[in-house]
Amino acid sequence: MTDPGDDLRDRASAAAVAVDSLDELRQARARFTGKKGDVTALLKQLGAMDPEERKLRGQEIHALKSDIDAIFDQRRQFLEDQARRTRLEAERIDVTLPGRLRTTGGLHPLESTARVVLQTLRDLGFTVEEGPEVEDARHNFDSLNFPPDHPAKEMQDTFFLADPFVDDQGAPLLLRTHTSPVQIRAMESYSPPLRIAAYGKVYRVDADVTHSPMFHQIEGFWVDRHINFRHLKGVLTELIQRVFGQEIPVRFRPSFFPFTEPSTEVDMGWQDGWMEVLGAGMIHPNVLRSVGIDPEQWQGFAFGLGIERFAMLRYGIQDIRLLYESDSRFLAGLNDRTVSR
Repeated sequence: MTDPGDDLRDRASAAAVAVDSLDELRQARARFTGKKGDVTALLKQLGAMDPEERKLRGQEIHALKSDIDAIFDQRRQFLEDQARRTRLEAERIDVTLPGRLRTTGGLHPLESTARVVLQTLRDLGFTVEEGPEVEDARHNFDSLNFPPDHPAKEMQDTFFLADPFVDDQGAPLLLRTHTSPVQIRAMESYSPPLRIAAYGKVYRVDADVTHSPMFHQIEGFWVDRHINFRHLKGVLTELIQRVFGQEIPVRFRPSFFPFTEPSTEVDMGWQDGWMEVLGAGMIHPNVLRSVGIDPEQWQGFAFGLGIERFAMLRYGIQDIRLLYESDSRFLAGLNDRTVSR
Protein backbone atom coordinates (compact mmCIF):
# COMPACT_ATOMS: atom_id res chain seq x y z
CA MET A 1 0.00 0.00 0.00
CA THR A 2 1.33 3.40 -0.96
CA ASP A 3 2.28 5.72 1.95
CA PRO A 4 0.21 8.94 1.72
CA GLY A 5 3.31 10.79 2.85
CA ASP A 6 5.20 9.69 -0.24
CA ASP A 7 2.37 10.95 -2.42
CA LEU A 8 2.48 14.38 -0.68
CA ARG A 9 6.27 14.55 -1.10
CA ASP A 10 5.96 13.83 -4.82
CA ARG A 11 3.17 16.37 -5.26
CA ALA A 12 5.11 19.03 -3.31
CA SER A 13 8.23 18.36 -5.38
CA ALA A 14 6.25 18.67 -8.63
CA ALA A 15 4.52 21.85 -7.44
CA ALA A 16 7.82 23.46 -6.42
CA VAL A 17 9.51 22.70 -9.74
CA ALA A 18 6.52 24.02 -11.70
CA VAL A 19 6.71 27.61 -10.37
CA ASP A 20 9.06 30.32 -11.69
CA SER A 21 8.61 33.13 -9.16
CA LEU A 22 8.87 33.55 -5.43
CA ASP A 23 5.23 34.71 -5.18
CA GLU A 24 4.01 31.55 -6.93
CA LEU A 25 6.29 29.47 -4.70
CA ARG A 26 4.76 30.94 -1.53
CA GLN A 27 1.28 30.16 -2.80
CA ALA A 28 2.25 26.55 -3.68
CA ARG A 29 3.88 26.04 -0.30
CA ALA A 30 0.77 27.24 1.49
CA ARG A 31 -1.25 24.48 -0.20
CA PHE A 32 0.87 21.92 1.68
CA THR A 33 2.02 23.48 4.96
CA GLY A 34 -0.30 26.47 5.37
CA LYS A 35 -3.19 26.69 7.82
CA LYS A 36 -5.48 24.96 5.33
CA GLY A 37 -2.77 22.82 3.72
CA ASP A 38 -2.61 19.04 3.29
CA VAL A 39 -0.03 18.50 6.03
CA THR A 40 -2.04 20.60 8.46
CA ALA A 41 -5.09 18.46 7.70
CA LEU A 42 -3.10 15.35 8.66
CA LEU A 43 -2.06 16.95 11.94
CA LYS A 44 -5.68 17.66 12.79
CA GLN A 45 -6.44 13.90 12.53
CA LEU A 46 -4.09 13.11 15.44
CA GLY A 47 -6.70 14.06 18.01
CA ALA A 48 -8.87 11.04 17.18
CA MET A 49 -6.04 8.49 17.64
CA ASP A 50 -5.00 6.63 20.78
CA PRO A 51 -1.81 7.83 22.47
CA GLU A 52 0.60 5.27 21.03
CA GLU A 53 -0.68 5.65 17.48
CA ARG A 54 -0.78 9.47 17.88
CA LYS A 55 2.89 9.50 18.94
CA LEU A 56 4.03 7.36 16.02
CA ARG A 57 1.86 9.11 13.45
CA GLY A 58 2.82 12.53 14.76
CA GLN A 59 6.52 11.77 14.24
CA GLU A 60 5.82 10.68 10.66
CA ILE A 61 3.79 13.80 9.86
CA HIS A 62 6.44 16.14 11.33
CA ALA A 63 9.10 14.33 9.31
CA LEU A 64 6.90 14.75 6.24
CA LYS A 65 6.51 18.49 6.93
CA SER A 66 10.30 18.85 7.32
CA ASP A 67 10.83 17.12 3.98
CA ILE A 68 8.29 19.33 2.22
CA ASP A 69 9.79 22.47 3.82
CA ALA A 70 13.19 21.40 2.55
CA ILE A 71 11.79 20.91 -0.98
CA PHE A 72 10.36 24.43 -1.06
CA ASP A 73 13.44 25.96 0.65
CA GLN A 74 15.65 24.42 -2.01
CA ARG A 75 13.43 25.81 -4.78
CA ARG A 76 13.35 29.23 -3.10
CA GLN A 77 17.15 29.32 -2.96
CA PHE A 78 17.29 28.40 -6.65
CA LEU A 79 14.84 31.15 -7.65
CA GLU A 80 16.63 33.77 -5.51
CA ASP A 81 19.99 32.84 -7.04
CA GLN A 82 18.46 33.01 -10.50
CA ALA A 83 16.95 36.45 -9.82
CA ARG A 84 20.28 37.68 -8.45
CA ARG A 85 22.15 36.49 -11.56
CA THR A 86 19.56 38.14 -13.81
CA ARG A 87 19.85 41.44 -11.90
CA LEU A 88 23.63 41.41 -11.95
CA GLU A 89 23.62 40.71 -15.67
CA ALA A 90 21.24 43.63 -16.27
CA GLU A 91 23.32 45.97 -14.08
CA ARG A 92 26.64 44.99 -15.55
CA ILE A 93 28.65 48.01 -16.66
CA ASP A 94 30.86 47.93 -19.70
CA VAL A 95 33.78 50.05 -18.53
CA THR A 96 35.09 50.28 -22.10
CA LEU A 97 32.09 52.39 -23.20
CA PRO A 98 32.59 56.17 -23.42
CA GLY A 99 31.25 58.19 -20.50
CA ARG A 100 27.92 59.98 -20.59
CA LEU A 101 28.00 63.76 -20.59
CA ARG A 102 26.06 65.19 -17.66
CA THR A 103 24.10 68.35 -18.30
CA THR A 104 24.88 71.21 -15.96
CA GLY A 105 22.55 73.86 -14.62
CA GLY A 106 22.36 77.31 -16.16
CA LEU A 107 22.23 80.77 -14.69
CA HIS A 108 18.86 82.12 -13.59
CA PRO A 109 17.64 84.89 -15.95
CA LEU A 110 18.02 87.48 -13.20
CA GLU A 111 21.58 86.41 -12.39
CA SER A 112 22.54 86.23 -16.06
CA THR A 113 21.16 89.71 -16.74
CA ALA A 114 22.75 91.21 -13.63
CA ARG A 115 26.14 89.81 -14.61
CA VAL A 116 25.94 91.36 -18.07
CA VAL A 117 24.99 94.77 -16.64
CA LEU A 118 27.60 94.71 -13.88
CA GLN A 119 30.37 93.55 -16.21
CA THR A 120 29.52 96.37 -18.62
CA LEU A 121 29.77 98.88 -15.77
CA ARG A 122 33.08 97.37 -14.61
CA ASP A 123 34.38 97.72 -18.16
CA LEU A 124 33.41 101.40 -17.96
CA GLY A 125 35.42 101.86 -14.76
CA PHE A 126 32.76 101.38 -12.09
CA THR A 127 33.43 99.42 -8.91
CA VAL A 128 30.64 97.49 -7.19
CA GLU A 129 29.55 98.29 -3.62
CA GLU A 130 26.92 96.73 -1.36
CA GLY A 131 24.80 98.08 1.46
CA PRO A 132 22.24 96.95 4.05
CA GLU A 133 18.71 96.04 3.00
CA VAL A 134 17.33 97.36 6.33
CA GLU A 135 17.85 101.12 6.26
CA ASP A 136 17.05 104.27 8.17
CA ALA A 137 15.05 107.12 6.72
CA ARG A 138 18.09 109.42 6.50
CA HIS A 139 19.97 107.21 4.04
CA ASN A 140 16.87 106.05 2.16
CA PHE A 141 15.05 109.40 1.86
CA ASP A 142 16.39 112.49 3.63
CA SER A 143 19.94 112.59 2.23
CA LEU A 144 18.48 111.97 -1.23
CA ASN A 145 16.53 115.24 -1.13
CA PHE A 146 13.11 113.67 -0.54
CA PRO A 147 10.82 116.31 1.01
CA PRO A 148 9.26 115.38 4.39
CA ASP A 149 5.81 114.86 2.85
CA HIS A 150 6.93 112.85 -0.19
CA PRO A 151 4.38 110.07 -0.97
CA ALA A 152 7.13 107.42 -1.15
CA LYS A 153 7.43 107.70 2.62
CA GLU A 154 3.86 106.57 3.18
CA MET A 155 3.07 103.06 4.44
CA GLN A 156 1.42 102.16 1.12
CA ASP A 157 4.76 102.56 -0.66
CA THR A 158 7.35 101.58 1.96
CA PHE A 159 7.74 98.60 4.29
CA PHE A 160 8.41 100.07 7.74
CA LEU A 161 9.58 97.73 10.51
CA ALA A 162 7.88 97.59 13.89
CA ASP A 163 9.54 97.96 17.29
CA PRO A 164 12.22 97.24 18.31
CA PHE A 165 13.67 97.99 14.85
CA VAL A 166 14.30 101.72 15.22
CA ASP A 167 17.18 104.10 14.48
CA ASP A 168 19.15 106.23 16.96
CA GLN A 169 16.32 108.79 17.03
CA GLY A 170 13.64 106.18 17.74
CA ALA A 171 12.22 106.35 14.20
CA PRO A 172 11.25 103.05 12.60
CA LEU A 173 13.71 101.37 10.28
CA LEU A 174 12.53 100.28 6.85
CA LEU A 175 13.30 97.93 3.99
CA ARG A 176 15.17 100.03 1.44
CA THR A 177 13.02 101.13 -1.49
CA HIS A 178 15.98 101.51 -3.87
CA THR A 179 19.74 100.95 -3.93
CA SER A 180 20.37 104.72 -3.74
CA PRO A 181 21.29 104.53 -0.01
CA VAL A 182 24.46 102.76 -1.15
CA GLN A 183 25.28 105.93 -3.09
CA ILE A 184 24.94 108.00 0.11
CA ARG A 185 27.00 105.58 2.19
CA ALA A 186 29.73 105.45 -0.46
CA MET A 187 29.97 109.24 -0.72
CA GLU A 188 30.11 109.46 3.09
CA SER A 189 32.92 106.88 3.21
CA TYR A 190 35.10 107.85 0.23
CA SER A 191 36.35 111.10 -1.22
CA PRO A 192 35.66 111.94 -4.87
CA PRO A 193 36.30 111.20 -7.65
CA LEU A 194 33.92 108.22 -7.38
CA ARG A 195 32.56 105.80 -9.97
CA ILE A 196 30.44 103.20 -8.16
CA ALA A 197 27.64 100.71 -8.92
CA ALA A 198 25.41 99.02 -6.34
CA TYR A 199 23.40 95.83 -6.82
CA GLY A 200 20.86 94.21 -4.52
CA LYS A 201 17.29 93.57 -3.45
CA VAL A 202 14.86 96.41 -2.84
CA TYR A 203 11.30 96.42 -1.47
CA ARG A 204 8.11 98.31 -2.29
CA VAL A 205 4.44 97.73 -1.55
CA ASP A 206 3.53 96.79 -5.11
CA ALA A 207 2.53 93.50 -6.77
CA ASP A 208 1.08 92.57 -10.19
CA VAL A 209 2.24 90.85 -13.39
CA THR A 210 4.98 93.47 -13.92
CA HIS A 211 5.77 94.44 -10.29
CA SER A 212 6.91 92.54 -7.24
CA PRO A 213 7.16 93.64 -3.58
CA MET A 214 10.78 92.46 -3.74
CA PHE A 215 12.91 93.04 -6.82
CA HIS A 216 16.52 93.78 -7.81
CA GLN A 217 18.08 97.09 -8.75
CA ILE A 218 21.42 98.28 -10.02
CA GLU A 219 22.32 101.85 -9.16
CA GLY A 220 25.29 103.68 -10.61
CA PHE A 221 26.83 107.08 -10.03
CA TRP A 222 29.90 109.00 -11.17
CA VAL A 223 31.21 112.05 -9.32
CA ASP A 224 34.16 114.04 -10.64
CA ARG A 225 35.11 117.66 -11.27
CA HIS A 226 33.84 118.04 -14.81
CA ILE A 227 31.10 115.42 -15.20
CA ASN A 228 28.17 116.55 -17.33
CA PHE A 229 25.09 115.22 -19.11
CA ARG A 230 27.16 114.02 -22.09
CA HIS A 231 28.96 111.56 -19.82
CA LEU A 232 25.57 110.31 -18.58
CA LYS A 233 24.29 109.78 -22.13
CA GLY A 234 27.47 108.03 -23.20
CA VAL A 235 27.50 105.58 -20.28
CA LEU A 236 23.80 104.68 -20.52
CA THR A 237 23.82 104.36 -24.31
CA GLU A 238 26.78 101.99 -24.09
CA LEU A 239 25.12 100.03 -21.28
CA ILE A 240 21.82 99.53 -23.11
CA GLN A 241 23.45 98.63 -26.41
CA ARG A 242 25.85 96.21 -24.71
CA VAL A 243 22.89 94.41 -23.10
CA PHE A 244 20.34 94.51 -25.94
CA GLY A 245 22.36 95.03 -29.14
CA GLN A 246 24.46 97.74 -30.74
CA GLU A 247 21.70 98.61 -33.22
CA ILE A 248 19.25 99.60 -30.45
CA PRO A 249 18.31 103.33 -30.59
CA VAL A 250 18.26 105.21 -27.28
CA ARG A 251 16.47 108.42 -26.37
CA PHE A 252 16.33 110.63 -23.27
CA ARG A 253 13.14 112.37 -22.07
CA PRO A 254 12.84 115.03 -19.34
CA SER A 255 11.52 113.75 -16.03
CA PHE A 256 11.66 114.46 -12.29
CA PHE A 257 13.35 112.69 -9.39
CA PRO A 258 14.05 114.36 -6.02
CA PHE A 259 17.72 113.38 -6.05
CA THR A 260 18.64 114.49 -9.59
CA GLU A 261 18.39 117.78 -11.50
CA PRO A 262 17.98 117.74 -14.43
CA SER A 263 16.34 114.31 -14.50
CA THR A 264 15.63 112.02 -17.42
CA GLU A 265 13.83 108.82 -18.29
CA VAL A 266 15.67 106.65 -20.80
CA ASP A 267 13.84 104.79 -23.57
CA MET A 268 15.10 102.29 -26.11
CA GLY A 269 13.63 101.26 -29.44
CA TRP A 270 11.56 98.11 -28.97
CA GLN A 271 9.15 96.29 -31.31
CA ASP A 272 8.27 99.26 -33.54
CA GLY A 273 8.01 101.62 -30.59
CA TRP A 274 9.79 102.88 -27.48
CA MET A 275 10.20 101.17 -24.11
CA GLU A 276 11.16 103.06 -20.92
CA VAL A 277 13.96 101.12 -19.21
CA LEU A 278 15.56 103.30 -16.52
CA GLY A 279 15.72 106.67 -14.80
CA ALA A 280 18.73 108.93 -14.41
CA GLY A 281 19.94 112.49 -14.00
CA MET A 282 22.62 114.81 -12.69
CA ILE A 283 23.03 114.43 -8.92
CA HIS A 284 21.14 117.21 -7.12
CA PRO A 285 23.43 119.70 -5.31
CA ASN A 286 21.48 119.07 -2.09
CA VAL A 287 22.46 115.39 -2.22
CA LEU A 288 26.13 116.30 -2.57
CA ARG A 289 25.87 118.79 0.31
CA SER A 290 24.19 116.18 2.54
CA VAL A 291 27.34 114.01 2.35
CA GLY A 292 29.82 116.86 2.67
CA ILE A 293 30.77 117.23 -1.00
CA ASP A 294 30.97 120.78 -2.40
CA PRO A 295 28.69 120.96 -5.49
CA GLU A 296 30.69 123.96 -6.72
CA GLN A 297 33.76 121.73 -7.06
CA TRP A 298 32.23 118.35 -7.89
CA GLN A 299 29.42 117.24 -10.16
CA GLY A 300 28.03 113.86 -10.99
CA PHE A 301 25.24 111.77 -12.43
CA ALA A 302 23.28 108.80 -11.12
CA PHE A 303 20.99 106.19 -12.66
CA GLY A 304 18.95 103.22 -11.52
CA LEU A 305 17.49 100.26 -13.34
CA GLY A 306 15.41 97.20 -12.45
CA ILE A 307 17.04 93.87 -13.28
CA GLU A 308 13.59 92.26 -13.57
CA ARG A 309 12.63 94.75 -16.31
CA PHE A 310 15.84 94.05 -18.23
CA ALA A 311 15.47 90.27 -17.80
CA MET A 312 11.84 90.25 -18.92
CA LEU A 313 12.80 92.12 -22.10
CA ARG A 314 15.83 89.92 -22.80
CA TYR A 315 13.90 86.67 -22.39
CA GLY A 316 10.44 87.70 -23.59
CA ILE A 317 8.78 87.10 -20.20
CA GLN A 318 5.32 88.61 -19.72
CA ASP A 319 4.71 87.83 -16.03
CA ILE A 320 7.33 88.85 -13.46
CA ARG A 321 6.12 86.16 -11.05
CA LEU A 322 7.60 83.46 -13.30
CA LEU A 323 11.05 84.68 -12.25
CA TYR A 324 10.44 83.68 -8.62
CA GLU A 325 8.57 80.38 -8.89
CA SER A 326 11.65 78.17 -9.53
CA ASP A 327 9.73 76.12 -12.11
CA SER A 328 12.49 74.07 -13.76
CA ARG A 329 10.33 73.50 -16.85
CA PHE A 330 10.09 77.26 -17.40
CA LEU A 331 13.72 77.99 -16.57
CA ALA A 332 15.02 75.14 -18.75
CA GLY A 333 13.18 76.58 -21.74
CA LEU A 334 14.97 79.92 -21.54
CA ASN A 335 18.10 80.66 -23.50
CA ASP A 336 20.44 83.57 -23.04
CA ARG A 337 18.98 85.63 -25.85
CA THR A 338 17.19 88.85 -26.63
CA VAL A 339 13.74 88.53 -28.10
CA SER A 340 12.67 89.73 -31.52
CA ARG A 341 12.30 93.47 -31.64
